[in-house]
Amino acid sequence: MDLYIYYRVLPAQTQVLQARLKAVQAVLQTRFDVTVGMKRRPGEQDGKQTWMEIYEHLPSGQEDDFSRALEQALAEAGIPALIDGPRHVEHFEDVALCA
Repeated sequence: MDLYIYYRVLPAQTQVLQARLKAVQAVLQTRFDVTVGMKRRPGEQDGKQTWMEIYEHLPSGQEDDFSRALEQALAEAGIPALIDGPRHVEHFEDVALCA
C-alpha cells in the first residue's frame, strides 16, 4: 500500500518545511523500509503552494504502526505549524494486471 499526503503551504515556509520533511522521511525510510518522496504542484494558487509527501510500499500489517510513527514524527518536527489548512491523506494499493 502507498500513502499520499497533500496540503497547502505559504511560500515563506517552504525552505523550513522541506528541510524538516527530509529529516522525518529519512527516519521513516530507515525504520520501515519504505520508499519516500516529496512533490510540489507547479505554481501557486491563492498565494500558496500545494505539497505532497509520498510513502510507497508500506509493510503489510504495519500500516497502523507506520501511521502512528508518521504522525508523531511530523508533530515532533513542527510540520503542522508550517502548513496552511488540513492535511489530506490518501491510501492506494497496487492493482494486479491481467496477463
